[in-house]
Amino acid sequence: MTLSTEQQPPVSPAPPRRPRWWRRPWVAPLAVVAVAFVAFSLPPYLSMDPSQSRVPAPDFFPPHFVVLSLHVVFGSIAMITCCLQVWPWFRGRYPRAHRLIGRVYVFAGCLPAGLLGLIVSVTTPYFGPVTAASGVVLALVWLGCTLAGWRMARQRRFVDHRRWMVRSFALTMSIITNRLWGTVFFIVLSPQLETTFHGDETLLASAVSALSAWLGWVLPLLFAEWWLERGDAAKRRRRARQTA
Repeated sequence: MTLSTEQQPPVSPAPPRRPRWWRRPWVAPLAVVAVAFVAFSLPPYLSMDPSQSRVPAPDFFPPHFVVLSLHVVFGSIAMITCCLQVWPWFRGRYPRAHRLIGRVYVFAGCLPAGLLGLIVSVTTPYFGPVTAASGVVLALVWLGCTLAGWRMARQRRFVDHRRWMVRSFALTMSIITNRLWGTVFFIVLSPQLETTFHGDETLLASAVSALSAWLGWVLPLLFAEWWLERGDAAKRRRRARQTA
């Protein structure tokens, strides 16, 4: 006996299939950029030679090079581990490794790098107070987002954990956009050296540094917030269609 259309039980929709790891087109470029950036930035600070530092050291703070070097080392750890942590396929396939690498990201990457970044920001007067203020705010926000994400994971509030770690990821990688903005502003403002900046190269460097410092992390954080809100809006629309 065949059931009529009205009598047939509803068919549950099949769960969406997760994309294969190779169908995440942003994962490989992100890893390549992160590794290339670390390969370029890290060697001078592993040499233990202060003359190779890309940031001038102040006379009033002799440990500046050591603190800066450790900041770069821990920041590099945060960047490399972060690439694995934001990879959806890796998180789903290897949850234990995700948790272990997450601890490395927090305790051997973001936290020491952020704390040392605070010290570097307040002891590097060369780029001016606006750049120093950006470094202090960035370090505090970075530490706050990372600690909030770690705490959410400890409380098994994984939705909130993911949101905070997306923000932490954006701030971790913001050093790359900082350098990109620095190049852009240097190219744009250099022709104005003799006019706007009255031939003062230090003033030009301070302006370039200040603009790139703030835009370097504020824009990625704003983009992360937009991305999170966009995802939440899409989920609300799906729930509305299911309940309609």
